[in-house]
Amino acid sequence: MNTVSTQENKALSSQPQQAASDDLALTPPVDVLEDANGITLIADLPGVPKDKLQLNINVDTLTIEAELDLALPGEMQSSHAEVGLNRYKRSFTLSKELDTEKVTADLANGVLKIRIPKAAHAQPRRIEIGVG
Repeated sequence: MNTVSTQENKALSSQPQQAASDDLALTPPVDVLEDANGITLIADLPGVPKDKLQLNINVDTLTIEAELDLALPGEMQSSHAEVGLNRYKRSFTLSKELDTEKVTADLANGVLKIRIPKAAHAQPRRIEIGVG
């Protein structure tokens, strides 16, 4: 059973929807790894310092929001930029099996690692068999 799913647009349409420029953001690539004890999300967020990263859980939704810090040195100006947006945003819907009170997160070298353990009732357990 999957314990996390990506929240996508409500529907695909043939006409692009207009969004305010404040709503535009890059979607960071994320790997989701699940084991018997929980899930680990690994997101690539190059150029994001810790103080510009926000993780929020609201009911069953995890949201990653971050701002890029790509200042050019000195008086240099960019003549070409591959990345036109300066922020990341991605949301995930979390299963009720996950314990959102025990989330941990680490950011190192542009890689965010989030660990969300399964709730005690959702973890596998061994049942002792009595001889009688």
